Amino acid sequence: MNSLLWRGWGVAALASVVVPLVLAQAGMAQSLANQTNRGVVEAETGNTDGISVKIADDLAGLLNDGATRRVVPVIGEGSLQNIIDVKALRGIDMAIVQIDALDYAKGQRLAQGLESITYIAKLYNEEFHLLARADVKSIDALAGKKVNFDGRGTGTGVTATRLFTLLAIKVEPTNYSTGAAIGRLMKGELDAVAFVGAKPSPVFRELASTDGLHFLSIPVRPAITAAYAPTRITAKDYPGLVAEDAPVDTVAVGTALIAANLVPGSERFRNVVNFVDAFFTQFPSLLDVGHHPKWREVNLAADIPGWRRFPAAEQWLRANATVAKKTSSPDLKTVFERFLEERSKAGGAPVLTQQQKDEFFTEFQRWQAGQVH
Repeated sequence: MNSLLWRGWGVAALASVVVPLVLAQAGMAQSLANQTNRGVVEAETGNTDGISVKIADDLAGLLNDGATRRVVPVIGEGSLQNIIDVKALRGIDMAIVQIDALDYAKGQRLAQGLESITYIAKLYNEEFHLLARADVKSIDALAGKKVNFDGRGTGTGVTATRLFTLLAIKVEPTNYSTGAAIGRLMKGELDAVAFVGAKPSPVFRELASTDGLHFLSIPVRPAITAAYAPTRITAKDYPGLVAEDAPVDTVAVGTALIAANLVPGSERFRNVVNFVDAFFTQFPSLLDVGHHPKWREVNLAADIPGWRRFPAAEQWLRANATVAKKTSSPDLKTVFERFLEERSKAGGAPVLTQQQKDEFFTEFQRWQAGQVH
């Protein structure tokens, strides 16, 4: 047989084996890619100092079904950067951010079209911590001093800047990570460290007053309470830093789960719709032991003034109004009464009657209605 003819036959024979094999492998790879990406939503969190990583992990653990839905948490750099990422970073479908950072970003026009961002749900509150050296007796004493505001682009920076501005206290901000800042505080290189995070925060877990540190109170003034909810840090939260009979007044910052401006009908849009339905439907399971206790603060039906809700979330709430009410956290009056009781106990005041609680709540509603948000 002619050698060229033989060689041609060999190539043809080889091709008849290799080509189908390559095509089969390509088909398998495409099938694997389709399967792996089916129902995927990427949810960006804050950094590892906060609890949003755990919150996203709770969502993934509950909702990932291995076939039609998968939540992929992505560790972000802070609320302001998360907001920009939701607007511009490829693949990010949702993010957990502080609400005051969301308002700040829109007000400062940090990126075009931020008004198109929608929220899926208002989540939990995070507390403002102000850790200082023992020789710093009050927040007023920080005037002209070095106060760490966490890394650039973080929600802590937004909240700290706003609070010190409202209190008319001018400080010298620094931007170390919270862990590094605490080390510098203990060395005397800083005067205080600001941090927004759900109590009890792991970053303060190993600290004690014997380290020469303590939390400073945030004054409860109309300008502050018009922007933030008053709350307290107690010995139960940080037994090493707070005395049983000396709770620390501070404020809480709301957080939200926001959604990217996705094209309706697109695959990513459908994936987020699928996520919303599963999240809202299975929300009661997040209140069980084993999930972060901050889920118990979440009210799915709570609105965020000035922002529009993601359409599928709005539709779910309208269609399931009764269910949403049952799965919501305690109503405002219940929370307010609990706040009054804690204040009375801490201050040694007499226990309030129900009539007195009702009167205080009515007065609070009148005050709240007159506030500018």
